[in-house]
Amino acid sequence: MLIGVDGNEANVQSKVGISEFAYRLLLEFYKRKSESLKFEIFLKKKPNHDLPQENSFWNYKVVGPSPFWTQFGLPLSLFLHRKKPDVFFTPTHYAPRFSPIPTVVSVMDISFIHFPEMFATRDLHQLRNWTSYSVKKASRVITISQSSKDDIIKQYSLPKERVEVVYLGIKEEKHFNSTNMIEFFDKHQVKKPFILFVGTLQPRKNIVGLIHAFSKVKELHKDLQLVIIGKKGWLYEDIFDAPEKFDVKKDVVFLDFVKDDELPSFYKNAECFVLPSLYEGFGLPILEAMKYGCPVIASNISSLPEAGGDAALYVNPDSIDDIAEKIEKVVGDGKLQESMRKKGLLQVKKFSWKKAADEVLSVLEEVGRTP
Repeated sequence: MLIGVDGNEANVQSKVGISEFAYRLLLEFYKRKSESLKFEIFLKKKPNHDLPQENSFWNYKVVGPSPFWTQFGLPLSLFLHRKKPDVFFTPTHYAPRFSPIPTVVSVMDISFIHFPEMFATRDLHQLRNWTSYSVKKASRVITISQSSKDDIIKQYSLPKERVEVVYLGIKEEKHFNSTNMIEFFDKHQVKKPFILFVGTLQPRKNIVGLIHAFSKVKELHKDLQLVIIGKKGWLYEDIFDAPEKFDVKKDVVFLDFVKDDELPSFYKNAECFVLPSLYEGFGLPILEAMKYGCPVIASNISSLPEAGGDAALYVNPDSIDDIAEKIEKVVGDGKLQESMRKKGLLQVKKFSWKKAADEVLSVLEEVGRTP
């Protein structure tokens, strides 16, 4: 069987979200290549050095032009291809238009339907129209949680048999050995104890709500800090204004860039990790935190309880008092933190990229063999 893959999301320098999903799947697919299972990876530009090397079972095909690639360049290439793949897989919402072969697409979530005001007009138009076209034409849709599956079925009136849930894996644990932790945190202007948030700065992460809740916790825990690690997304101005608004400006630390090998030290030293999001397709950040033994507090909505299981404490993201109450419950309670750490480490073992890749390949092979 020959499987075609849109590899563009994996062929970037900074890999987060869909890019990380695409990249990890390609690495796992490469381990399974054989005489009976071959892969052709379609790209807009030549492959970066961190992608697997070509061989007789793994080939890259660079197709142009780049503008509107899935609308013109890719489908034309598939039509003219001397040996067409048996199935084509795209890790994104966007399937090739007019594909001559069965296609499988991935949809992480449909947050653009639930929170359209949080997206730029141009991006929103593209997401709405191209996603609708792609999921209705696809032989199968892969998503990353039961919550997202339910949303997709309802939004696009798809039969449940056409939507498959594949849980994400998590990165292998990285170790950062600092000879002087005091010096390390001084460099970042962080003092213990602190609570932690890691993620893109955007409205649906409910960071303003977190800062408001933190201001209430500060009334009992005067020496506590809130550390927010993440790059600017969109509509982030209110987030940066919030510490002054809630009178905790001196106690909130924004770090827009932290090296990957430094993040474990934040997770391992935080009192807890808090993700009070209004919507998440899966909730990978809470598993990242659990992997390093960090107690997790998360919203009780969408997919987050699927990811966190019984290892996290859950909050109503619309209730500032509930968020503050749960943070107060965890901060300083060593026995509770230890119990949450142990449960978190067990929860993490349920998720792996190997398992995710096996499940995606099972779908692709089934579709590719269907007459």
